[in-house]
Amino acid sequence: MTAEPPAATSAPPGADGPETLRVVPVRHPWRWAAVAVTAVLLAQFVHGLATNPAWEWAVFAQYVTAPAVLHAVGTTLRLTAYGTALGFALGIVLAFLRLSASPFLRAVAHGYVWVFRSVPLIVQLLFWFNLAYLYRRIDLGVPFGPGFFSFPTTDLVGAMGAAVLGLALHQAAYAAEIVRGGVLAVDAGQREAAAALGIPRLRQLRRIVLPQAMRAIAPNAANEVISLFKGTSIVSVMAIGELFYQVQVIYGRTGRVVPLLMVATVWYLLLTGALSVLQHHVERHFAKGATR
Repeated sequence: MTAEPPAATSAPPGADGPETLRVVPVRHPWRWAAVAVTAVLLAQFVHGLATNPAWEWAVFAQYVTAPAVLHAVGTTLRLTAYGTALGFALGIVLAFLRLSASPFLRAVAHGYVWVFRSVPLIVQLLFWFNLAYLYRRIDLGVPFGPGFFSFPTTDLVGAMGAAVLGLALHQAAYAAEIVRGGVLAVDAGQREAAAALGIPRLRQLRRIVLPQAMRAIAPNAANEVISLFKGTSIVSVMAIGELFYQVQVIYGRTGRVVPLLMVATVWYLLLTGALSVLQHHVERHFAKGATR
């Protein structure tokens, strides 16, 4: 005879078996309260923008695409492009001087970065704007000797040239540190392996170091370009017709301060957004093959 299996006993009431457990999602009441408060504040802000007559949206619409404003936007973009190109070209040179084995070259590059990061940009611009006061002529010839060619400083460095020079030299100090940090972020073992394989140093830099360094350089460099784009408003002290200066001229003539400031704000937002999109694509390009 075979023994019958013991009868299954039912779980006593209140016992927590797998069949009786119920998954309850975590509640976040304060998160929802923060969302509600933020949504109400945003709605009030948008409602105020739409209904407050002091914003004078009709005046804004009249000037946002005015020829004078569009020309000023072009001047702002040119200042940004020239300052970025010259600044990063000089910054790359300074970065590799700081990485040089020569103590003298390292000291010179470090001194440059220290000075141009310490002095405010507006002070630098005013110095370059008044360069003709310090040096009336620029001579080319033997160092500490006679000059063969001479040029009046006012013919070489005008207001626009002084602005580009000041922006570029200021940008170079920050670009040098960005590039140096990116190069140092590349594992030194890769350079050693390339040297062991007999790859020339210039090719090491071009094909191995810089493509990897760009992953660290690109985000910071893009932030500096955007900062320079907004920083071009400082050249308004030199009476250069960039965006902010032109807006000041118009509201000084019409007295419509707020809508003209909104004109400048919207243009800065649009162009900064375009630069941010470009930054995104550049970062994606140099992030190929990397784990994010």
